[in-house]
Amino acid sequence: MSTPPAGVGPLTFTRLRALSFTHSCVYLALLLCAFALGGPQPETFILGLGHGLLWIFMSLVCLAAARLRVVSLRLAVAVAVLGGIGPFFGSYEFIREGRAAERPPANA
Repeated sequence: MSTPPAGVGPLTFTRLRALSFTHSCVYLALLLCAFALGGPQPETFILGLGHGLLWIFMSLVCLAAARLRVVSLRLAVAVAVLGGIGPFFGSYEFIREGRAAERPPANA
């Protein structure tokens, strides 16, 4: 009997990682729009609103996922605390945690 992937219902590590990378792409588009393109409206507003709403959603979902032990507390804090400044921190933590899960234990 195989073990199911870590997660509870739709709340899985893989889905959260994909959402984190989506959030990072929205934020990158916001930075490019605001600074490289001179802040055209309403594009900058829409991307800023998307970033803000995604950050709130990601924070709540990652904190719930940490309680359910789908992600580590370190990852949840990176998303919730640093994600408002730059969601790249959360995406990096997803990569780091995913690689750590793939490594065999050092004592094996």
